[in-house]
Amino acid sequence: MSDTGLPSGRPVALVTGASRGIGREIALAFARSGFDVALTARTVREGDGRVAPRTHGEPIPVPGSLETTAGEVRALGVEALPVPMDLLDAASVLSAADQVLETWGRVDVLVNNAYAQTAGNMDRVLDIDLDDATAMLRGNYLHQLALIQRVAPTMVERGAGVLINMVSGSATTDPPAAPGEGGWGLSYAASKAAFSRLAGAVNAEYRPRGLRAFNLSPGFVVTESGAARGGTDKIVGQGFDAVPATVPADAAVWLATDPGADRFLGKVVWAPKLVEAITA
Repeated sequence: MSDTGLPSGRPVALVTGASRGIGREIALAFARSGFDVALTARTVREGDGRVAPRTHGEPIPVPGSLETTAGEVRALGVEALPVPMDLLDAASVLSAADQVLETWGRVDVLVNNAYAQTAGNMDRVLDIDLDDATAMLRGNYLHQLALIQRVAPTMVERGAGVLINMVSGSATTDPPAAPGEGGWGLSYAASKAAFSRLAGAVNAEYRPRGLRAFNLSPGFVVTESGAARGGTDKIVGQGFDAVPATVPADAAVWLATDPGADRFLGKVVWAPKLVEAITA
């Protein structure tokens, strides 16, 4: 359906956190594959983008916006529906889902790519502020659950739908060093660990009714936000090879569209390995 409510005949992908980085590439990849794309992010206009620093301090400017990505999606010949959304605001999350469903009437693929960018995500264990940790858990798990609760029932009603949750290796891998020295913070890793349990629960309850959920690990991608915050060079120094954001984007489209993807249900899909296999 178009953003005027008229049917286009194309499937609909909803991609969160699509103003820049992995989310932007995922939105463009689905557009190239013939999907109309609804996209969410906090930054509406170019030049307004800001991210929280890894520890504490003033927000850091970053490029990217909903307007820019939406223009790039439309240039590929499909419809774009940009919707402002802040993962830390439950009302914003639910409103974004309602706007997409009311405007286009359906979501065929939901890509939960956005993550809560809060202060203190690189704090060391004894320095963690519990309010910061709570905010991260709320944004990276509870509000992601709220979005699924809003969108998934329409998929179940139609008997078909795909959820792709962008998980993190930090949820299952111990950091090789302290935060800021090549490792990552506990608050972020713990919130992503909770998030990573959603796909399995969805499959256990709703796979027989046509809903499939995948956990996709993007690999180590240095996004605009990550580069702006700094510290990624030290992670590379610990042996984590960076991959371009197009890699998880290609993996997401394959999982959503290829009949052979079902063999990855119940597993964490490592995007670099999957893309290497499907392009061999």
